[in-house]
Amino acid sequence: MKVLILGGIKEAYQLAIKLVNEGHDVTSSLAGRTKEPKPVEGKTRIGGFGGVEGLVKYIKENEVELLIDCTHPFAKQISVNAIKASKITGVKLKINSREPWQKQSGDQWIEVKNLDEARDYIPKNARILLALGSQYIDLFKTRKDVFFLVRMIDKPETQISLHDHQLLIGKPSNDLQQEQAILEANKITHIVCRNSGGTGAYAKIEAARKLKLPIIMVSR
Repeated sequence: MKVLILGGIKEAYQLAIKLVNEGHDVTSSLAGRTKEPKPVEGKTRIGGFGGVEGLVKYIKENEVELLIDCTHPFAKQISVNAIKASKITGVKLKINSREPWQKQSGDQWIEVKNLDEARDYIPKNARILLALGSQYIDLFKTRKDVFFLVRMIDKPETQISLHDHQLLIGKPSNDLQQEQAILEANKITHIVCRNSGGTGAYAKIEAARKLKLPIIMVSR
């Protein structure tokens, strides 16, 4: 089958390997937020489609037979577009949504509905590990009473607008001790993140549990 995977997360890479090995003609579509994405098995396209109309056009022109949504759990718009495109084209849509993290004994989560609530909940003079994509950083620029350790995969092309901050470039580690060392070295008092699920960024959750640090967690 001709398969289009809307991907970008670890599970999408794994799925592409599986389907290619089964003999399918697989194309993985990546949003393009990462400058040097990990090579994907099969074909790759990078960048947006241009809304529902663009996705429909791509599906028709490339004779896609199966559409798989394996995007980040908080990438809401592309998931909505995938549902609409599936209905318009009649192409089957399969949704691979990874499970959210579950609160464990010892976790100190403050669960909020969105990033605006997360920003407003941060106490004065806190030292925050901000584990979000670069497109969400501006939401926190009004908190001039807070220090932010901002973790990004790539160095930002424009200057960060936060008053008091430090950049930490690179992917989150899978190693509990390494994540704990980062939190301790920067005297972090809170973490702000979204409940993305998966294993790739879970070590920071474990490190916060060990250090008894509160996590301001944006729920699904």
